[in-house]
Amino acid sequence: MKILAKGLIFLISLVLVLYSCKQVDSDVGTVETTYVKLRGETMGTYYAVTYGDSLQRNMQSSIDSLLVALNLEVSTYIDSSVISRFNQSVDGMTFSEKDSHFIQNLIKSREVYILSGGAFDPTVMPLVNYWGFGYSGKEKVNRVDSMEVSRLRSLVGLSALVGLDTLGPGRLSKPNKDIQLDFSAIAKGYGVDLVGNYLISQGVDDFLVDIGGESLASGKSPRGANWRIGINVPLEEAALSALYSSVELTDKAMATSGNYRNLYEVNGVKYSHTINPKTGYPERKRLLSASIIASDCMTADALATTCMVLGVEKAKELIGSLSGVDAYLIFSAEDGTMTDWSSPGMSSYSLSR
Repeated sequence: MKILAKGLIFLISLVLVLYSCKQVDSDVGTVETTYVKLRGETMGTYYAVTYGDSLQRNMQSSIDSLLVALNLEVSTYIDSSVISRFNQSVDGMTFSEKDSHFIQNLIKSREVYILSGGAFDPTVMPLVNYWGFGYSGKEKVNRVDSMEVSRLRSLVGLSALVGLDTLGPGRLSKPNKDIQLDFSAIAKGYGVDLVGNYLISQGVDDFLVDIGGESLASGKSPRGANWRIGINVPLEEAALSALYSSVELTDKAMATSGNYRNLYEVNGVKYSHTINPKTGYPERKRLLSASIIASDCMTADALATTCMVLGVEKAKELIGSLSGVDAYLIFSAEDGTMTDWSSPGMSSYSLSR
């Protein structure tokens, strides 16, 4: 389930740059909007933010502070983070209102866990570590121990946590000290929404927020049109700039997950970072990448991971059952060629190849 290679959407965003474009208002005449472009690092990847602001404000320090605060709650790579303290606890811990980022990630995780029938499960952390894609070290599995995989699989199951029914400030208990949470398949999307909400609070209407390929678009781009976002060619040998298709977004979020970047090979067998919580093994179905469009990026992020676990046909069924969510799936056909499928609503986003 862990998706560290979610930088599948190619967006060109470098250092702080100022852009200007003319927007005409029938009442006030021509108004100049200046676009500010920021780039930084967070959650082991990059972030890129472009926003229109006639005041030309540089909001980077505020954005950095927001993302640092988020990491201090949900990063498994920080020993003192809220999630790490829960993972290290013997039987759970008590949370307060100041742990709101952790709580919101848990609430959405539970929602998608139920929606997906357990295909999305944040308690997959022990298995993520075993396969070498977690915080415990990037060690390849040279010889698979099926008994150990089975033991770790017994620790997976979000429903085993006590306190989920009354999510919010309070105690969250775990029946086994080795149960651990992992929000890596949802936290970047949450971070995107967090930054987007901050920009809105500052009176910014036109922006694009991108964290590691997960994006939220609002209003218009510097060219006065919807924001155009590319979807990478889902092949290991493909360049990061190689695009398979693109969409145009405004007031929507998109997240893409895939199994072709963060993987390794041992004795001719490839192991990817998408761990199936039901089998305990890395998932290598025909589905190569899943791009999800939703009203918020946290939902899109979680559903993109879910689709990768479910595979093509079950992913289609899931997306078809949801309102306000669209998907673009790229997968291997039976003859080995690359093909794709898009939900009916994708046509409204000017999907092109």
